[in-house]
Amino acid sequence: MVYQRALSFLACIVLLSMTSAASAQEKLRLAWAGFSPTNSPIWVIEDRKLLQKMGVQPEIIAINASPTVLQALLANEIEAASISVTTLTSSRLAGADTVMIVGVVPTFVDHIVSLSNITAVEQLKGKTGGVNRLGSTSDLGLRLALKKLGVDPEKDVKIIPTGGTAERFAALSKGITQFTIIPEPFLTQAEKLGFRNLYNISELKIPFWWNGVLSRESIVKAKRPLMLKLARAIVEAMHIIKTEKEYAKTLFKKNLGVADPEGLERAYKDYANAFPEVPYPTPDGVKTMLDDMAPKNPKAAAADPKTYVDMSLIAELDKSGFIKQLYRK
Repeated sequence: MVYQRALSFLACIVLLSMTSAASAQEKLRLAWAGFSPTNSPIWVIEDRKLLQKMGVQPEIIAINASPTVLQALLANEIEAASISVTTLTSSRLAGADTVMIVGVVPTFVDHIVSLSNITAVEQLKGKTGGVNRLGSTSDLGLRLALKKLGVDPEKDVKIIPTGGTAERFAALSKGITQFTIIPEPFLTQAEKLGFRNLYNISELKIPFWWNGVLSRESIVKAKRPLMLKLARAIVEAMHIIKTEKEYAKTLFKKNLGVADPEGLERAYKDYANAFPEVPYPTPDGVKTMLDDMAPKNPKAAAADPKTYVDMSLIAELDKSGFIKQLYRK
């Protein structure tokens, strides 16, 4: 009888300790938008359980549009978001305290794709181009690239919204548009459909944060240790992608539904090279967006891009030696 009571008491102690540990575990709500390799660090975090290893129980949510993710962030429904950085400038100019804490893709890695009879960028003049939505990252990327290549996006061409990758291909096929902007691994598909890979925009090296991890100043201040763990997980995830090629391509295939070996290989090359080892969210890429908005928005012209980023989390990781240890430098 005494033995049974002792066992019961021990079971209660174990149960209470497990409950206490579960309740003590930190929680993080993280959302991401955009089925593109730009979000592959989030896929790694989820697949390898990087946050759980640091005592964090994450709730990782896929949402189909960056503006919707932003709304969730502003409503305090999530603590962080991996999304297009165009949402950072628009929201902050409207008075929000959004801030970028990790830089993920510091330039455009898209390609200008055209009908096969267009063989040079100059021939785009007088033509119609398709983007996802006006004001989206694809729209801004195409406009900035055209400007760099000597084609005025306001006067020389017409740019219209046609939707996602499949819709952009359809618009090209029907002659509604004559060119568009497409990232890997979908470029191989475009070439097989008879379209031309006209120009690799990454060669222009336009300073622009295509994707980053956003939070709010109030959240970073209130939950700094938690946000530091998130930053650490992102850094580790990008290291895994850069150093484990076959694993990364498997994740691309799983999350994008693309099985073409050539497309996956090219996508890996584009993004593995684009992810920075030390992902400081520098203000220069934000300045590119503000400069583009400035002619039509006085607030953008007066804005200080330094206030749009918080480099302190990456700086702390960098100073600790964690990143050097990852890359063994």
